Amino acid sequence: MPGFVLQIAPRPSDLPPSGTAGPRVGFTVSRKVGNAVERNRVRRRLRALAATALRRPLRCDLDYVLVGRKEALGRDFTALTAELEKALDRLGARLPATP
Repeated sequence: MPGFVLQIAPRPSDLPPSGTAGPRVGFTVSRKVGNAVERNRVRRRLRALAATALRRPLRCDLDYVLVGRKEALGRDFTALTAELEKALDRLGARLPATP
């Protein structure tokens, strides 16, 4: 099982043009994951994961949501990073790499 689920959706049209704002990233962790301490730990790990992923630009016309799972607590951060990279590439949610 992955440590998170990545969801993407088109940015609503009533927001400012995507060129003026960066990508929006949200985080959610349900109570099924554990108590408040565990949920906050998963949320902190997801925030750090998103900061790592933002090194390569994301598309500004999409909104991103990372849904934390209990497996994120024990998973190695390098493995989580690889999962996120793979998910972003599979969904085409990144800007093309510039040479």
